[in-house]
Amino acid sequence: MARVLPFRAIRPKSGLEDKIAALPYDVYNREEAKTEVTREPYSFLKIDRAETQFDDSVDTYADVVYEKAKEILWNMIESGEFVQDDTPCYYVYELIMDGRSQTGITACASIDDYMNNVIKKHENTRADKEVDRIRHVDTCMAQTGPIFLAYRSNEVINSYISQTKIETPIYDFTSPDGITHRVWVIRDAEAIAAIGQAFADMQDIYIADGHHRCASAVKVGLKRREAKPEYDGTEEFNYFLSVLFSDDQLMIMDYNRVVKDLNGHTAEEFLQKVEGIFDVSLIGTKAYRPVAKGEIAMYLSGIWYKLVIREEDRLEDPVEGLDVSILQKKLLDAVLDIKDPKTDKRIDFVGGIRGLQELERRATSDCVLAFAMYPTSIGELFAVADAGMLMPPKSTWFEPKLRSGLFIHSIKE
Repeated sequence: MARVLPFRAIRPKSGLEDKIAALPYDVYNREEAKTEVTREPYSFLKIDRAETQFDDSVDTYADVVYEKAKEILWNMIESGEFVQDDTPCYYVYELIMDGRSQTGITACASIDDYMNNVIKKHENTRADKEVDRIRHVDTCMAQTGPIFLAYRSNEVINSYISQTKIETPIYDFTSPDGITHRVWVIRDAEAIAAIGQAFADMQDIYIADGHHRCASAVKVGLKRREAKPEYDGTEEFNYFLSVLFSDDQLMIMDYNRVVKDLNGHTAEEFLQKVEGIFDVSLIGTKAYRPVAKGEIAMYLSGIWYKLVIREEDRLEDPVEGLDVSILQKKLLDAVLDIKDPKTDKRIDFVGGIRGLQELERRATSDCVLAFAMYPTSIGELFAVADAGMLMPPKSTWFEPKLRSGLFIHSIKE
């Protein structure tokens, strides 16, 4: 049983939504974030990345940075640049990229569901990567970046989303990267009750993206429970900001690999090794994108090749049977001696949003080899999480990215 609750969102005043909405904090480095805040002074990055308000002599993780984020956020709320709904609501959030729409429900999910594995993970988190967002949420007394959750399609929720989208949205704008964003509010008590019950009837919800943000929000909630032993579970810190999408709404893009050397092999020797592992077809100089699971495209010395995983290597195991796992085990590890792709500096990862041309560019500049993958499916992600297993590093790339600043969940008491 999942607890996915309506909440009183703090959100941009009408007319400011397109200025405030920002890509997630971890999309940018410090210099890029400063450039974006200079371009758009209302950008939520000035809160999510408050070091943009200081010169470079101030450490990104200094106490004053988090205090500045809190100051800016609550000043904007008090000045009316953000507004808060009077009653708990669900919010329908649609993103359109290249003509393709995906629509989810913005709500608050339970930290108990996270700890009890009703909300399932497919990645480990690192404590050092959580510290920044723990401090940000705790200091700001608000969750500012929604967690991307997924669930198996539900007719009741689908119906209410469709009914709501007939109405006029409260926000409707296109961000500088060409993504259209639309938001509707569900205030009707009957609809809220039905949606809440539909989620309550679910046994499983999945983290699609945002494992570290999610873990950070949960740890802040647990910290506040310790400080308030008499908590009763209704406090806002028991829940975290999420956007939940049904599986049929989601698109996972390829997450590709580039390698900096051939581990001492010549190109000819390496190709012979590859031919001993996969069924290899020469494609030529025209870029090739895999069209089915079990296909991998390889770019070497200006030539594209199609690699097909052999039947004996196509395993039923949810993790070992993934294309990325097979490539890692059979070739990257066994031939190129890349044992740990998370730490080995000889491999890098390129999101599918950058296209095959980026793989060609990298393979002829700072790298010598590229692999284009067929995207991991949402079904494969669910299977890994259901088995209590972990995806290999850089297995999924979700687009479009949820915006920060459109919905804020206050945990201020």
